[in-house]
Amino acid sequence: MPAFFAAVVLVAQTTTAPPPAPAQPVEATSISGKPLYRPVLPADIQRDRDNLLLAAQNSHEALPNDADALIWYGRRLAYLSRYHDAIAVFTDGMKKFPDDPRLYRHRGHRFITLRQFDAAIEDLRKGEALMRGRPDQVEPDGLPNVRNIPTTTLASNLCYHLGLAYYLKGDFERALPVYRRCYDESLKANADRIVSTANWLYMTLRRMGRTAEAEKVLDGISTSMDVIEDVPYHKLLLMYAGEIAPEELEREGAATTSEGVTILYGIGNWYLYNGQPERAAGIFRRIVEGDQWAAFSYIAAEIELSRP
Repeated sequence: MPAFFAAVVLVAQTTTAPPPAPAQPVEATSISGKPLYRPVLPADIQRDRDNLLLAAQNSHEALPNDADALIWYGRRLAYLSRYHDAIAVFTDGMKKFPDDPRLYRHRGHRFITLRQFDAAIEDLRKGEALMRGRPDQVEPDGLPNVRNIPTTTLASNLCYHLGLAYYLKGDFERALPVYRRCYDESLKANADRIVSTANWLYMTLRRMGRTAEAEKVLDGISTSMDVIEDVPYHKLLLMYAGEIAPEELEREGAATTSEGVTILYGIGNWYLYNGQPERAAGIFRRIVEGDQWAAFSYIAAEIELSRP
């Protein structure tokens, strides 16, 4: 081989390297078996959440027998996508505070994030059992909304996430009574709880082919509702009711935000219910090509694409 070409080959061989490994660790595994990496946050958000985590950790270490301090330590870990670490903290808390339903609510939530639906169902049912006969309590927000007004309670979160775990398993028969109960309670609360539970109740009924019942869920939905944070669910319900065209709402959907993924999944489902499975699959693929793998609607899209 001429020296020139040999040198070219040598350069090609010595400069070709395998793609760099992701900087972040694997935090979960997708429904299809793909590794899911801990997301890289913007520097300012990372700094703020690191500081909040450090404060929570210090508080927990100073007050090891305080349930509130332990729960906030676990929650702050989860806000940094350290879901396994958060679950470990909640699990440790259950040894100290076995009758605290908050631990089962938060660990069940994070089992859903990790696609461990049976474990989530076990925790959330346990949490609901522990809540019987106890007064409900407003759940403080770890990432407050724009008005800094918490919109959920401990009981409503146990119910909501239990229904979701059944839904993601495809067990719509069990999801339905849970979501009906959640929805009935939400009517006594606020607009955010109404639209969030109404959306999943509507989708559950549609997946079961109970279209007339699903349409009744929309009776209480209006454009004048004072929704603070669950705006994507509100818009989807208005779309189901014919107030917004799917094509118009789809322009607001982006696979790079949790809100956008929520919108896209609802639209994909809408196409699926209405006899356009290929169009639906295209939207579900668009979701999973994004980076919002911890979002409930991302998980649901994965599941839709895994169905035969």
